[in-house]
Amino acid sequence: MPNKPALHKPEDPDFVLIDNDNALADLTQSLQSQQCIAVDLEADSMFHYQEKACLLQITSNGLNYIVDPLCDCNVRALAPILENGEIQKVFHGADYDVRCLYRDFGIELHNLFDTQVAARFLGEPQTGLAPLLESRFGVQLEKKYQKKNWSLRPLPPEMMAYAANDTVHLLELAEILKKELVEKDRLFWVEEECEILTHARPMPPNDGPMFLRFRGAGKLDPRSLQVLENILHVRDNLARKWNRPLFKVLGNTPILEMAQKRPLNTKGLVSLHGFSPKQAKMFGHELIRAIKAGKSVPEEKLPSYPRKKRPPLNPKAPKRAKVLKDWREKMGEELGVESSVVLTNAQIQAMASNKPRSIRELDECQEVRQWQKKVFGQTLVDLLKAVP
Repeated sequence: MPNKPALHKPEDPDFVLIDNDNALADLTQSLQSQQCIAVDLEADSMFHYQEKACLLQITSNGLNYIVDPLCDCNVRALAPILENGEIQKVFHGADYDVRCLYRDFGIELHNLFDTQVAARFLGEPQTGLAPLLESRFGVQLEKKYQKKNWSLRPLPPEMMAYAANDTVHLLELAEILKKELVEKDRLFWVEEECEILTHARPMPPNDGPMFLRFRGAGKLDPRSLQVLENILHVRDNLARKWNRPLFKVLGNTPILEMAQKRPLNTKGLVSLHGFSPKQAKMFGHELIRAIKAGKSVPEEKLPSYPRKKRPPLNPKAPKRAKVLKDWREKMGEELGVESSVVLTNAQIQAMASNKPRSIRELDECQEVRQWQKKVFGQTLVDLLKAVP
């Protein structure tokens, strides 16, 4: 890599604010002739019960646009651009944005290039946008607005400038990373990963018990599970009522401890790690009522955590997995990437269990990518053949 450029703060970029359907229609029309555009999203997940997209930033042909979905502006009008496979969309860290576009606007993204994925496959030690722009262009992005409330209106000019800056350099960065990927013959690796990423979808609504989506619930006994479920309902109802994210009402750590210890008074509540006297005053009585209700449920009506029936473990699988992991570590060092880029743990487990004997049989390991089969396929088959 050439010498690092001199560091400097970016100038506030010029941008066009799109806050009505007529302006959005004009933007959509102008983007139809482009081959590649840069896109980013800002959302308000830190501030509201139901998170939503608050800004959509687009850079194309040297021009910057900020689309405001919270104004009289139907972002669905951008679907002919974002769903067009002939126009490449450059994102950085697209996983959340892909889910958000689908959830809020029903838009299914096609032809994605994710600069964060590209950086990871190039072995960059830091794959965030800020360090990449700093190392390539000397640009030092302002980070203090990352966790601000993007649903505020009007947004101050400095936040609008921050948002616009996220896409200003993205197209140029993508071209540099593509060139480096071509030099390493890894562009098709990233293209496949990006194609898979376009199918990311938000988690469907939870129709079953809330505890199924609570980390640590699987280790609880039935009584504690019932108490946990009751507490989660209290938190959810309060979060809806106050329009706040769940974690800003009550954190997971005190909830888990609450389900296990089941305190029945305010003193017991405030003794829990992460539970304040203020919270006890605001809604402690509701929690105590929920705990008491959970303790009174008859034994025969208590819930149990569902256990997935796993296929019997092949006794030879652990040895095969170790061989694959050792090879993965060595290959990661040779390629200059994290070992998980070479193979994920899920891919290793699938191959260790199935022991494919040919490239064709690798297709039965659904976790394995086409690029991995092309680059490492025969080596993987040979490694597994050598293990009894």
